[in-house]
Amino acid sequence: MSLLIKRTGFFLLLFTYCSAAAQTTTSVRSAQEAADSLFRLKKYAEAAAGYTTAIDLADFKIKKADLYYNLANALALSGNADSAFNALKQAVGLGYNDKDHIENDKDLLALHQQPEWNHLLAGIPKARPLNDDPEKTMFRTDDIHRFWRAYDAASHDTANYTRIFQQLYFDSASSGMEDYMAYKVNSIDDFITHIRSAPAFYHSIRAATFKSDAFKQDFLASFKKLKALYPEAKFPDVYFVIGAFTSAGTVTRNGLLIGINQICKTDSTRTEELSDRLKTRMNKISYLPNIIAHEAIHFQQEGMNNNDTTTLRSVIVEGMADFIGELISGDSANPEVFRWAKGKEKAIWSRFEKDMYQSRYSNWIANSKTSSPDNPPDQGYWIGYQICKSFYEKAGDKKKAIYDMLHIRDYRQFLKQSGWEEKLAGM
Repeated sequence: MSLLIKRTGFFLLLFTYCSAAAQTTTSVRSAQEAADSLFRLKKYAEAAAGYTTAIDLADFKIKKADLYYNLANALALSGNADSAFNALKQAVGLGYNDKDHIENDKDLLALHQQPEWNHLLAGIPKARPLNDDPEKTMFRTDDIHRFWRAYDAASHDTANYTRIFQQLYFDSASSGMEDYMAYKVNSIDDFITHIRSAPAFYHSIRAATFKSDAFKQDFLASFKKLKALYPEAKFPDVYFVIGAFTSAGTVTRNGLLIGINQICKTDSTRTEELSDRLKTRMNKISYLPNIIAHEAIHFQQEGMNNNDTTTLRSVIVEGMADFIGELISGDSANPEVFRWAKGKEKAIWSRFEKDMYQSRYSNWIANSKTSSPDNPPDQGYWIGYQICKSFYEKAGDKKKAIYDMLHIRDYRQFLKQSGWEEKLAGM
């Protein structure tokens, strides 16, 4: 499916885009969404024009690569094979490297007759095999160090703030940071606007952002426990970056991508410059091992049925990451919502049943826009956790239960097998 292109094969997120976007980012997103809608309506020429507009607005090369790929699809289906092939070459040149997808994408069949088709494919390197040894995992913090060098330099030369960040932070980004920025930030202007809006906050978190190094043994211990529970597990490298408060964590084939500025709260953190909504996206530094564990589970979920668009599927995907993440790390990545939910189980489920088989993900996950003290965001994590926990507790073979969870094909059947609804009725 062309509209769901993932350069790295797949990515799943802990927190979706949730902050107010600057105009540039809104324009990029609007242009892409409009093009996607036209593509679904099979108005391919109009979709191609929309993707071209989005390409012009996009800042990051990985984002541009994905948009060029979508442009190639639209042009190919509109009968413009030569232009489509040129767009595909642009995508590959910018880093689109999912060779298997390119070869098997039916939307690109018209390009197979292009004289350079085989040459283009031959130039795309094979994907690096996924690491299955926890001990070989790399925990990358170099982007954090680059951020603070850029921050100090820009603070002393405010007239060139954006240029300095471009040169010292973005131009030398790790592959993990490139993915994070492309998929979770989109605009350098957005990033700069956020960073400059909260000087006291950033001054107060500086030391805490480096504490990820101190948790490396905790991360490794969780990965080893995952290997014991699920021998098929793969272990991506972990990248710690500083973003624009739009995602605390996400996953691409390049690794686990952690927005450390959202997971570094300590007693000395100053949050008065953050909006109430952004404050809900802030996590204590002590939760970092649990969040890493959560994201590591997402990396294992490729075997699940990801074509299901129901809210049930969405909460199970996230709740499973919380549940298995807790098994391997010792605690939940979302303790506040779990504490709040105690004693409210039946009321939460009653509301959820109305959305369960609809596509209403945004009512239950990353929904800070509609939250309140009496109705906190991310209750979907709690729901999915309870379903998965109930399934696991019923299972005689725990390793098989983990495997079965990571390979769900029918979410309604999984809910039934879990026994969660019966368990809830008995509370």
